[in-house]
Amino acid sequence: MAAQTQPDLQTVRLSNGKPITVHTQLFINNEFVPGHGPLIETINPATEEVICSVHSADAQDVDAAVAAANKCYNETWRKVAPAERGRLINKLADLMERDKDELATLDALDNGKAFTVARDVDITDSIACFRYFAGWADKIHGKTIDTTHDKWCYTRHEPLGVVGAVIPWNYPTMMAAWKFAPALATGNCVVMKTSEVTPLPLYKFAALCKEAGFPAGVVNVITGYGHTTGAFLSAHKGVSKMAFTGSTMTGRKIMEASSGSNLKKLQLELGGKSAQIVCADADLEQAAEWSAGGIFNNHGQSCNAGSRILVHESIHDKFVDQFIQATKNMVKIGDPFDEDTFQGPQINKAQFEKILGYIEIGQKEGAVIAHGGKRWGNKGYYIEPTVFINVNNNMRISREEIFGPVVVIIKFKTIDEAIDIANDSDYGLAGGVYTQNLDTALKVTSEIKTGTMWVNCFDVFDQSTPFGGYKQSGFGKELGKYALQEYTQVKVVKILMSSKI
Repeated sequence: MAAQTQPDLQTVRLSNGKPITVHTQLFINNEFVPGHGPLIETINPATEEVICSVHSADAQDVDAAVAAANKCYNETWRKVAPAERGRLINKLADLMERDKDELATLDALDNGKAFTVARDVDITDSIACFRYFAGWADKIHGKTIDTTHDKWCYTRHEPLGVVGAVIPWNYPTMMAAWKFAPALATGNCVVMKTSEVTPLPLYKFAALCKEAGFPAGVVNVITGYGHTTGAFLSAHKGVSKMAFTGSTMTGRKIMEASSGSNLKKLQLELGGKSAQIVCADADLEQAAEWSAGGIFNNHGQSCNAGSRILVHESIHDKFVDQFIQATKNMVKIGDPFDEDTFQGPQINKAQFEKILGYIEIGQKEGAVIAHGGKRWGNKGYYIEPTVFINVNNNMRISREEIFGPVVVIIKFKTIDEAIDIANDSDYGLAGGVYTQNLDTALKVTSEIKTGTMWVNCFDVFDQSTPFGGYKQSGFGKELGKYALQEYTQVKVVKILMSSKI
């Protein structure tokens, strides 16, 4: 198929009428180039209108990106001093800081999240992530190991080569940072596929990588559908690792592609149905505020969202009242570019309809809506924050990942019952407990089968602490020192010393 002829730079308008220029072509080998796949329309979820069309990558475009990355890795990037890698990553962070408002604007435009949240949380945390891993670039050390007197043994932590990455639409810039930062710090080149739903922020990011001075081929950003572009990348024999964040179903397909190609290394951060346990002794005001944020942050579109709240029966009614009040105080729905907006629209029509479908399913199952449950407004993919009570853990709304602003509240009698309910899930990404008793906190955090547990808070992240799941929530760790091992491989070197010495 011939490459598309649509020009790269286009001017689009925000909902407030302000213009912004966006890149629409693939970024390969430090250049924006036309894609050979079909043009893909990206939709503004706040208005349901087309923002623009972007190029997509077919198999030959994926080949070109992987070839550029491999050439750069073998000829240039692996020879760059670690301290220089750190300097370039810090320069990139400086440029992101300079253009923070523009990056946040593109996140809000393409994704529908509130601009203030995108700027003050997503982009700010992404910059911090790059700075954190820039500091690690020249501190990745092997070990010397005493074996026998006539041999010298040491280990090297070497980069993998070319990392393929596929990121979701819910945190377009931040999910990219979580993968780019450790991959670049450890000396890898990257081919990243953005979500076809939210490609615009990453093309701006790619332009900043070139401005920062990264050699051509270190950073490559492509867009396309998962079943085409993502499949081509996952099965490519020139890719040494796939890093993926998204659904468990897609994670399985990437595992199959790895098995059928070159057994590439995998890192999968998948779905979740996280439980928040509110004990009888909890500070109810604190628990209500944190647990509301734990589900309604990012419009409920978070893999770790605390979408099941388990409440001791003795405080259930009082907690529900406080939770609904906390939700009303916190969740201001509106245009993403209004300063007061906390919750914008859901990402697209398909997700919007899926969530409304789950709300209908919950009612048919016998659950009761205590708050919300409807579309908000008559334009854009907005849904009211929705609270279900009279719920048990066998209902579909308790077991399946809805990925929207919908929470179920379930009663429990004993802490052991709460732990059993929390663990009765295919997922194991995150969880939380609200209690004033240290013994209870230690018991729950040790017995819940999840990769992250929060106590008297929820959804608290830092670039220095690892994040990843148990069970069908995937494997491997993002962030922190633990992430370095996901992007390196250990080589053992043994040298026979001369007997003449």
